[in-house]
Amino acid sequence: MIEIDTKAPEFCLPNQDDVEICLRDLKGKWIVLYFYPKDNTPGCTTEACDFSDAAPDFGALNAIVIGVSADSTSKHRDFIDKKDLSITLLSDEDTSMLQNYGIWQLKKNYGKEYMGIVRSTLIINPEGIIKAIWKNVKVKEHARIVKEKLEALQA
Repeated sequence: MIEIDTKAPEFCLPNQDDVEICLRDLKGKWIVLYFYPKDNTPGCTTEACDFSDAAPDFGALNAIVIGVSADSTSKHRDFIDKKDLSITLLSDEDTSMLQNYGIWQLKKNYGKEYMGIVRSTLIINPEGIIKAIWKNVKVKEHARIVKEKLEALQA
């Protein structure tokens, strides 16, 4: 299970362009790593658009925003093109990273149980240490809240 002030689990996943992105390659940057259930759904679209709109603000704070779901890289490409997103999306189709981060969990909806992604966000510092965690995220205003926390962590 992930906790604040612990080392973020390593990962290597393909992005929307089928380029492998690894945690080790991002050392030296702050990382806003957010996990979301599915491309092109209302809440996920709002969250992705909000993070895209705020990407320049995060960039000014030496931070990169990365979204992760179990969708394929081609679905990510379609999502990015359709919504004109400016953030990186990683594809974890086998859910290995989602499981390592404790994000792949048993969920219930309308009396049905199934495994799925718990909408969550982490801030990882340039040394690879988790500095903030949000679980069961409500998307409204979330990008702003994350940016304010990042600013506070850097102060």
